[in-house]
Formats: sequence, structure tokens, C-alpha cells
Amino acid sequence: RKVTLRGQSPVCVQGSQETYLVQVIRKSGTFGSSFDGGTEAPLGAYCSISDTFLLASLDCGQGSGTPPPSPWPKHQSFTTQAGACTPCNHVVIPHEAVVTGANKSLDFAISRDLCRNFPGDMVLTVRDQTRGRGRAARQHLKAEGLSLHFHLLAIDNLQSIRTLRDFLWEEFGGLDVLVNNAGITFKSDDPTPLHIQAEVTLKTNFFGTDICTELLPLVKPQGRVVNVSSVMGFVTLKQCIPELQKKFTSEAITEEELGMLMDKFVEDVKNGVHKKEGWPDMKLVTYGISKMGITILSRIHARKLSEQRRDDKILLNACCPGWVRTDMGGADAIKSPEDGAETPVYLALLPSDAEGPHGEFVMEKQVEQ
Repeated sequence: RKVTLRGQSPVCVQGSQETYLVQVIRKSGTFGSSFDGGTEAPLGAYCSISDTFLLASLDCGQGSGTPPPSPWPKHQSFTTQAGACTPCNHVVIPHEAVVTGANKSLDFAISRDLCRNFPGDMVLTVRDQTRGRGRAARQHLKAEGLSLHFHLLAIDNLQSIRTLRDFLWEEFGGLDVLVNNAGITFKSDDPTPLHIQAEVTLKTNFFGTDICTELLPLVKPQGRVVNVSSVMGFVTLKQCIPELQKKFTSEAITEEELGMLMDKFVEDVKNGVHKKEGWPDMKLVTYGISKMGITILSRIHARKLSEQRRDDKILLNACCPGWVRTDMGGADAIKSPEDGAETPVYLALLPSDAEGPHGEFVMEKQVEQ
């Protein structure tokens, strides 16, 4: 598998060469000789050493303890030797972050904060990067001098999700941060029939989180996953009948069982029996159910990560940005998009040695029970 080292600000850390795997680029000779570097290169080469990829250290010319210049000089060189790297302890590690739905106000604020603070490549997804908000987001971020990639994504289309997955695997070999913020809601006075609202909202907000299922295997050790949910999910849960509450809050609930409950809600609404079946009778019920589902699904995914990849120390959480002045929140909301971005960005940038939070619901940077 070839991983092209890209980006204007490569991360340089000290550590055991056996710990870090990097891709050398534009091979200029046989194994053991020099490789030309650069800020971006379409070609790649690697060699196998004890079941790992070729290890390479950046010869920054400044000795141990000093990071290399950023951006890289055009002809900075890599020097490699079998089983060892010289002449210093610096190892360049590429990092990648993905933000879904990065063309609206809150999404844009999250993307901009991450672009400013994340030490690596940013991939922002939009439904259409040539028209409307998608194009405006791209122009604004680039005008601020922020380095990023755009990729098309229809969150409710599995093939579109898998196309993004394949792109991330082939280009970067995985990702370090995933912020899933794509979503919709209907206004409380929207005349669209409730059963259509239920089907459309859950297809996008809940079942659209197939993106987590597809991308979680690509998340690298010490990665961070943030699902933007809402406190409306808690409000909605409390208004369900006790039998439903017990099912949703079970520590043993599976992804399949949760999906079946979400399907049942859509069917009950379609058949006009959702109140009789114990679902809430409230405004924005479809939005609330979808966000409740995201929060519970986040807990399920976090539990799986703890069981299957405990040593990778990946942290996955759901969060509420608060009442934000967006198309969803309206003009009377108390938070600006920049304020709303604080908690999602905080979770996305949790330090590598953090042990939590994990599998939690977070508001104002605090875990909510």
C-alpha cells in the first residue's frame, strides 16, 4: 500500500523509528540511497522491512530536538538505511482529518477551526463543490490561506460514502480525525407530511451515519471520531414510553437492534400509529428521534472500539454544539457558529495521551449523563 506524504505542515516528532511508518517519495536510486522530498508528489515507493513499510527520517539538518522547517524546502532529502534511519531522530507522520457537510455555517466554522489547528491535511466534504455554499466555503477557506482538499459526498448515498472511503484509503492510507456533522431538519411549521419527514430525516441524520461504519476501520491509532448530535435526543428519549426507554438505554443494545427501532419509528409514523406505539407526541419529533439514534449509535461504536481495538486508544464521542444561529437553529439562537464549533473541535483535537472521554455525550466540553 502506497501512502503519499502530503501537506504544507508535516508533523515532526521524536521517537523510535520502529514506531512510525512513513512513505518515501520520488525514488531516485536503489534502496539505501537518498529520496527527494517535496510538499506533494504523485509517485511513491516503499520497501518491506520486517513486515513494515520502509522507515524514513527527515534530515532536517538541525539535529535532534529541532523540528524541520515548514513548509518543506523543495529539495529536502530523506536518507534511509536498512533497519535504521539517519542522521536524526525526527520522523515525519502524515495526519488527515475529514469533516462531513462542510458547506453550512456550523460545519464551516468547525472546518475552519480544524484547518487552523490540525497538524495535517483536511478533507472537507460537500454535496456539490462547484455551486452555492460548497463553492463559497472553498473560496473562503482558501482565501484565508488554509490548505485543504474537497471531496463530494452525499451522506444518504452508500455508494457516495464508499467512494470517499476508497479515496481516503488510496490517497492517505486512513484518517486521524472524523467529524460527522451532515444533517437536516424540517421546520416545525413545515407542511410536508410527517411520514415523509420521518423517512427523509432518519435517512440523512441516522442511517447516513453509515459513514461511521464505513470509515471507522480506516481510523488510525489515537484517532478521534466526533458525531455532532443534539440535546434534543435526550428530550425525545425522556418522552418515549418506559418500554422504549429501556430498549434504547440498554448497555447491550446492538447496532442492528437500534436500526430496527429506527425503522419501526418510520413505519409507525407512516401507519399513523406512532403515538399509540409509545413514541413522543412533540414538535420536531423526527429530528429528535434521529439525534437520539446518533447518540446511542456513538455509544455502540465506542463500545466496539474498546472491545476490538483497545490498544489503538481511539476516542469516539457524540456532542451537542448548543443552540446555534444556523438554518436549523434560527436567527434567535444564542450561539454563533464559531461558539458552536468549540465542543466538536475540542473533541477532535483531544491530545494523543488522553484516556477520555470515550463513548460519551458532551456539551460545553463536559460529559452529560
